[in-house]
Amino acid sequence: MTKQKTLLLASLLLLIGCAEISDTKTLKLAHGLDVTHPVHKGMEYMAERLAEKSGGELQIEIYPAQQLGTERQSLELLQIGSLAMTKTSGAVMENFAPQIKALSLPYIFKGRAHAYRVQDSKVGKDLLLQSEKFWLRGLGYFDAGQRSFYTKDRPINSPEDLEGLKIRVQESVTAMNLVRSLGGAPTPISWGELYTALQQGVVDGAENNPPSFYTSRHYEVCKYYSLNEHTAVPDMLVIGTVAWNRLTSQEQIWLQEAADEAISFQRKLWVEAEEKALAEVEAAGVTVIRPDKSTFMTKTKGLLTAYKADKEMFELIQKIQAID
Repeated sequence: MTKQKTLLLASLLLLIGCAEISDTKTLKLAHGLDVTHPVHKGMEYMAERLAEKSGGELQIEIYPAQQLGTERQSLELLQIGSLAMTKTSGAVMENFAPQIKALSLPYIFKGRAHAYRVQDSKVGKDLLLQSEKFWLRGLGYFDAGQRSFYTKDRPINSPEDLEGLKIRVQESVTAMNLVRSLGGAPTPISWGELYTALQQGVVDGAENNPPSFYTSRHYEVCKYYSLNEHTAVPDMLVIGTVAWNRLTSQEQIWLQEAADEAISFQRKLWVEAEEKALAEVEAAGVTVIRPDKSTFMTKTKGLLTAYKADKEMFELIQKIQAID
């Protein structure tokens, strides 16, 4: 074979390869959780279902454990189209859609079943789209359980025990106000930096759900976990509108269907993960406390009534509480 024919054949093979690649769209999804976390497993299930629905035409590539940055950084990458999707806490999303802060208010949900009904209702679906003007579109809510306090040196039996403690919170005004209302000093720190911050005494404790407390190995540093369950902030599955608008209408349907199925799948995993996490941390020497939640409810009630002056927000709170 002559050199000219070899070059021609190589060019043809390259063109064929590009054509095959172009038949498949890959959406990159980044998040900060460990691969053993039930939310990560939910996203893996979504990727499987999307590949099946699209016959392999549309796929998701997942980058866990903050490989591509923090939640805030990932959202910024979504906005400019450098990343397609991410998982972020509803507490972080309130920076882009203020009304989402309602989902972070203390004791706004009557329990897990009520939280699901709110998220699946028109109220919940409308909130997913409020951030579109900031180039972010919510696809659904993953169960992130109920958040409770864990500390290094002092058990939390009542709000008074939080007095003077530096508690890590997410980048959320609502989360900071909540800790202040209980007497603590809120300290925003990214999730990936929290283990070291706890070790070095930058903060005295944090607050999160049982699976996150367990999979992050924060129980190695914090030996007290108080299940006061002050909030049930969901994780939100978000796609950048740049990536969303590049999809055909059929691809958008496939993706939304895969997300909905993944959410149902993940909710079942969550209950099992909570039970396992609590058993594991107790076995590792953590004292799990089940305090009287009514004292925490009383202390934080003002965070809800404070919105009476904000007609739109207070109506949203009332709608959420009215859902059976």
